[in-house]
Amino acid sequence: MLEFKFDTQLLIEGEGLDEDEINEYFTNNFEGDCLLAVGDDELIKIHYHTNEPWKVLEYCASLGEIYDIVVENMERQEQGLEG
Repeated sequence: MLEFKFDTQLLIEGEGLDEDEINEYFTNNFEGDCLLAVGDDELIKIHYHTNEPWKVLEYCASLGEIYDIVVENMERQEQGLEG
């Protein structure tokens, strides 16, 4: 059993994006691990393991346009099922 079962990945496109601020927001507001928030002020790639991916998507959508969204259930994958 995984502590955080949803692998959540997406891109955020916007203006004035700050990967340090995004990292800090995730750290202070979401439970999860394996955070990756990298990019520049117009495009950020997010990778995060959490049990509440909808909160991540809602926050990221508030920063700009989100796309290439992937949410995979890693427990299902671990069992040989599709995520």
